[in-house]
Amino acid sequence: MGEVILTMKGIDKSFPGVHALDHVDLEIRKGEVHALMGENGAGKSTLMKVLTGIYKKDSGTITYEGKEVEFHNTREAQDAGVVIVHQELNMLGHLTVAQNIFIGREFKKGIRIDDKKMNEEAKKLFDRMHIDIDPTETMSNLTVGKQQMCEIAKAISHKAKVIIFDEPSAALTEAEIEELFKIIRDLRAQDLGIVYISHRMDEIKVITDRVTVMRDGTYVGTLITKDSTKDDIINMMVGRVIYEDPKTKNMTPPGAPVVLKVDHLNAGKMVQDVSFELHKGEVLGFSGLMGAGRTETMRALFGADPIDSGDIYVNGQKVTIKSPQDAVKHGIGYLSEDRKRFGIVVQKTVAENTTMADLDEFANGPFINKKKENEVAQKFVESLATKTPGVDQLVVNLSGGNQQKVVIAKWLTRNCDILIFDEPTRGIDVGAKNEIYKLMNQLAAEGKAIIMVSSEMTEILRMSDRIVVMCEGKKTGELDISEATQENIMNMATREIE
Repeated sequence: MGEVILTMKGIDKSFPGVHALDHVDLEIRKGEVHALMGENGAGKSTLMKVLTGIYKKDSGTITYEGKEVEFHNTREAQDAGVVIVHQELNMLGHLTVAQNIFIGREFKKGIRIDDKKMNEEAKKLFDRMHIDIDPTETMSNLTVGKQQMCEIAKAISHKAKVIIFDEPSAALTEAEIEELFKIIRDLRAQDLGIVYISHRMDEIKVITDRVTVMRDGTYVGTLITKDSTKDDIINMMVGRVIYEDPKTKNMTPPGAPVVLKVDHLNAGKMVQDVSFELHKGEVLGFSGLMGAGRTETMRALFGADPIDSGDIYVNGQKVTIKSPQDAVKHGIGYLSEDRKRFGIVVQKTVAENTTMADLDEFANGPFINKKKENEVAQKFVESLATKTPGVDQLVVNLSGGNQQKVVIAKWLTRNCDILIFDEPTRGIDVGAKNEIYKLMNQLAAEGKAIIMVSSEMTEILRMSDRIVVMCEGKKTGELDISEATQENIMNMATREIE
């Protein structure tokens, strides 16, 4: 690691009702990958937004390349060489790769945009990153992984000296993550300072040199990665020990009735002849690689996508589900993997989101009984330990883990007996994960039946009573948790590919 390029000292930032940053410190050196970790709501993103000029700090100092600075917007930060690669990609799908990289900074030939020059410069960036992307390709035709690489190329094109990666691997496959790591190592070798925000503990150990941990808006400490254990980091993040032991015994009550039966379900290419049963009080895990058809199966079951053929039985009765409304009527709730698109309305309050799936219960003629709505929402804020200043807080202002709790509250308000959790802890830190796990176990103990789709093997082995494995749209196996191992799950998950 080289000399210090960036120091943030005593950074303080408050919003109405929330002290988001309380005298936080951060030091970045040239040629290092520096992890920034903490639970959802710890203040990581807020700190980076202060650095890049999105928010104005209340107090504290930022020193960059030996001079005290304060950027007033992201453009100023970019021009100085401090660039952020966001988790949510900011690309325009209808433009070419090169046009996206140089948008707002186009090369001109007279008054005309010089596409040829932009393509050449984009090609140079990709060559420097050792990746093969055609600068003339339309952005929407690329995979998410390739789009992420274009975001990084765009950051480098600003002559970046400090690059902030915000959850860069959240939507990437294993192969794409390997590519990303190669690029990050290459950037480190070129003496860039890199801030790496992630919840994935295994990645932190592989790619970073130091780790700074935040908790509840405060600075906890900085560790050298190779000299610290996963438990050290988790302890600093949550202030308590979290055990991640796999489940060894099926906890479904003996003789529990079948509440959901799916028979020979077909829906497009990704759902082919899928059959399974779900019992009262059971957590049924759905495992498989990306593109296995797990989410597509759940969307067809919930009526979000059309079914070609097959039968669905709820509590022994054959039902017809042609829309999510039909599914909800039959007591099925669905927590989508994309909570911002399908789970919550971020510009509405916690209370409004909580009652959204059951508005008839709160209607008073043409009006909503706000007192009743607030009381019910408050009950779930307390029982789910949702961190929010109040039920009138807009959901957009909550962290990812707390947004997920609001989605769960929505379906609990509706009192659904069958709950589908699709990637329930994606983008959620280790502490909030633990709370979601506890909550799922509690719901199962109360007799709710849960289907959990997850790409995380540790999550599948920790939570499931039984596991259904899928590959390329087909069910390739089913295991009781007592006989499940990572190896036999992976064998089933790759069965069709061999």
